[in-house]
Amino acid sequence: MKILGVDPGTRKTGVGLIETQGSGYQLVYSGIIQNPANRPIAERLQTIYRALSDIIDQLKPDILALEDIFYGKDFRAMVRIGEARACAMLAASGKSVPVVEYAPAQVKQAVSGNGQASKLQVQQMIKTLLHLKTLPQSDSSDALAVAICHGHRSRFGRLQEAGIQTYGKKTIFSVKKNKKGWDLVSLSQRQAR
Repeated sequence: MKILGVDPGTRKTGVGLIETQGSGYQLVYSGIIQNPANRPIAERLQTIYRALSDIIDQLKPDILALEDIFYGKDFRAMVRIGEARACAMLAASGKSVPVVEYAPAQVKQAVSGNGQASKLQVQQMIKTLLHLKTLPQSDSSDALAVAICHGHRSRFGRLQEAGIQTYGKKTIFSVKKNKKGWDLVSLSQRQAR
């Protein structure tokens, strides 16, 4: 599966495409769509939309994973990020590429095991997970983290559907669907049956 991650911003939009390979990931592309701060917002949004449309045309992702808005004190910044997110959604939907969204804490948790991880910690984990020689730039690292988050979550969902949860190469528990949701069945219970 080819997953295009996007970290939206009107000055810098991080972009990263990974492909799932076995239990790992292969880096296909990473970059940053840059806009000068003095460029009118309409032109910046058009640049983001066109660049993402071109990237989708060239790289043919199966899905676009997008970081959700971080709710902070700067309302204006949140609006601008929302505008950049809309450009990504439009570019993807125009090419019939499905879009999934993840909160920043979900992304950090999926990549580093800590929902409050620093940008440097996320960069270091991206370097490790993708076997890179150097730390990726912050914005492209965030985009790759969103893509990896979706990769992890989609794998977990497939395992959950199959009724198996793994840790490394060992099965640690399984789940069984019931009328209300999922039941956890430990290995000892399964072996006793």
